[in-house]
Amino acid sequence: MSETIIADPAERWFGRSAETLSASERLVLSAAAERNLVSRDINKAFAGKLTLGQRLADKVAEFGGSWGFIIAFAVALALWTGLNTVLLDRPFDAYPFIFLNLLLSMLAAVQAPIIMMSQNRHAAKDRLDAAHDYEINLKAEIEIMALHEKLDQLRSEQIAALLARQEQQIELLTGLLREGRSLGPGPAAGGLSATREPH
Repeated sequence: MSETIIADPAERWFGRSAETLSASERLVLSAAAERNLVSRDINKAFAGKLTLGQRLADKVAEFGGSWGFIIAFAVALALWTGLNTVLLDRPFDAYPFIFLNLLLSMLAAVQAPIIMMSQNRHAAKDRLDAAHDYEINLKAEIEIMALHEKLDQLRSEQIAALLARQEQQIELLTGLLREGRSLGPGPAAGGLSATREPH
């Protein structure tokens, strides 16, 4: 990213020197100056950096927040309580199901941090998405400002050309009028005045 490429646009569009711009702003200015794209697939870039633990946390969170998990858990709880209250003569976890409470507490103790890890990772991805959206919006604004500048410049050039042409025509007409006065009234002028009727 060359300083000379972004120095002038930084002053023109941000009103600041290139050294004071953030990394995102410098990237966008450089891309706009070189006519490069700033859009990229954040999901693909982010998925390529995932560790095994992060992928596992995502799968656990995905399953833990699904209807399949809720239904399976409800069936397991119904079987556990049904076996220990009705079906077995000697229940292995009699009412009030202390062993079941221990298992549920351990499951919650393990599952909650795993889901939080997944949520933290998704929050980090959301921050990347927001930064990427900012870069794209900034580049779009810069491109629009550049188009406005070009249109204003074209309009100024067209107006200047029209004024120059108008001045040439005025000079030409002025010259023709001078020539007409220096020649005096001609037969056409006399004929016109003769044919006019008085009011």
